[in-house]
Order: sequence, then C-alpha cells, then structure tokens
Amino acid sequence: MEETPITTATPCSTAPAAPRTKKPDWLRVKLPIGESYKQVRNLVDTHKLHTICESGNCPNMGECWGAGTATFMILGNICTRSCGFCAVATGRPEAVDWDEPQRVAEAIYLMKVKHAVITSVDRDELKDGGSIIWANTIKAVRSLNADTTMETLIPDFRGQWENLQRIIDVAPEVVSHNLETVERLTKQVRIQAKYHRSLEVIRRLKDGGMRTKSGIMLGLGETKEEVVQAMQDLYDNGCDVVTLGQYLQPTPKHLPVVRFVHPDEFAELREIGYNMGLDYVESGPLVRSSYHAEKHIHSGRAAK
Repeated sequence: MEETPITTATPCSTAPAAPRTKKPDWLRVKLPIGESYKQVRNLVDTHKLHTICESGNCPNMGECWGAGTATFMILGNICTRSCGFCAVATGRPEAVDWDEPQRVAEAIYLMKVKHAVITSVDRDELKDGGSIIWANTIKAVRSLNADTTMETLIPDFRGQWENLQRIIDVAPEVVSHNLETVERLTKQVRIQAKYHRSLEVIRRLKDGGMRTKSGIMLGLGETKEEVVQAMQDLYDNGCDVVTLGQYLQPTPKHLPVVRFVHPDEFAELREIGYNMGLDYVESGPLVRSSYHAEKHIHSGRAAK
C-alpha cells in the first residue's frame, strides 16, 4: 500500500527469513508507466508527500496512479509499531509537521482527485496519537476541495477514545480501520494491536454515525472458517464495507506467505459476506484497502 524504498530505520519485523514461493499468474501486474503516473509521481515528490502506494509496495500502484489517484499517508513515513506484514519503516518518527494538512489538500486540488484516501503511520509516542493532524487534514482537504469525498484509514489510537472522537467530529464520508487478520494470528501479525480493540474502533465509529470499513489479508495461515468468523465479527460490530486481499511478503524479513489464495475462494468469500449482511465486499487477490475506494461510499449489494 505505499511508496519509496525503505532504507532508513529498522525493518518492521524480525520474522525469520524464508524462501519466497513463486507467485501464481493471477498476481502478475504491470509496472507503473504512462504520463499520468509520471505526473502524480512529480506532484508527490514536489509536495514532499508520503503515499501508502509506495511505502506499502502496493501491486495496484500502476493502475491507480495511472488514473491520477493516490492514497496519501500523513504523519510521516516512520511507524512506532512493528507489524510483521508491513513494509513501512519502524523507528523514531520525526516531529509532527503542522503544515502537512495544507500540502495534502493542495496536492489533491492539483491532481483533481474526486475521492481521496488518507491513511497514516501509528504515532503511539504522541499524546493525541496524531488525531489533531488527522482532523486538521480532513478539514483542510474539505476547505480546498468542496466536491472531493474522503475515506480515512485510521489507527486504533491505542484505545484512547477521545482521539477517535476527533475523527468522528469532522465526519469523513468513510472511516476505515483494518482488522488485517483473524483473531488467532493477531498477536503474530499485528504485534502491538488487539483484535477486540479493533472491533471496538469499528463499533464506536458506527455508533458515531460513520460509514465503516475494514480489511483482512489472506494467505498468512488462517482457515476459511476463521476468515468467515472475522467477517461476522466485523458485521456484528457495525462494519459496512470489508475488503479481502492476498498478503504479499514485502521483504524476506517479513512474515512469509503461507498460501496463495485462488480467485475462486475470494469470490466465494465475497458471496458469504453479502449473505451475512455486509453492505459492500471487495474481494480478490490484488485487492487492498484503498482499491476501488471511490465505490465504497455506496452500497455494493445492488451491483453484485
């Protein structure tokens, strides 16, 4: 889901290196090319912005950037957490840049983005968890881009709910918080996170009137039954939109891929999700949190 080579700070995980399994044909993607892609790259570099497209090595970067869209990552590109799946660098973040919200808003304006996705690293060292910058960014984007809708992919703020309330108060169109994996694997995959705390984030967002969204990666050793249970847990806590995608190991130091999940299995899980009552299920090997995000404002049930 992100950008630029990670050459500073420590890797996100100390998981033992494992030989990589050859990717199946359905995971092949085209390299980023084209004038639209180059234009977005130049804007990101000029405005000193971080995108999850680059930092997370998203396989859809060529498609999305080629269409002139991007997912912006605020609060720097160094995370205070060390999740075993994540390509973002772990370490001591730099000082908060209070001008960043305006730069993001200006970049969205220059790119003529109609639906912006904004995410961030975890900033556990900050008392507010970065929530003030979050709120300022949403307000800045809205001020300069009146017709742009927003999805915000937020951290759990360590369960300090006054920080979550700042997001609810500025009311982006969609608020997402990723469960990432099934309950059994949470401690291994998301070392500093908690499964039920993430579910509570979703529930509190829903209680606050938000359209809610979450994502789960497949291929880390979970069973189908565990995935269905995680989807059910999300639904029971008020989640509207669920994304399901294939986990891809960003470096040999990160958690290995246990299995490549066939597209037919993703299609089956999509139907299971709709049958349990979820409003939108985006499910496929190359799906990431921000993939087709502009569609997630609306119900997917009529289009399925």
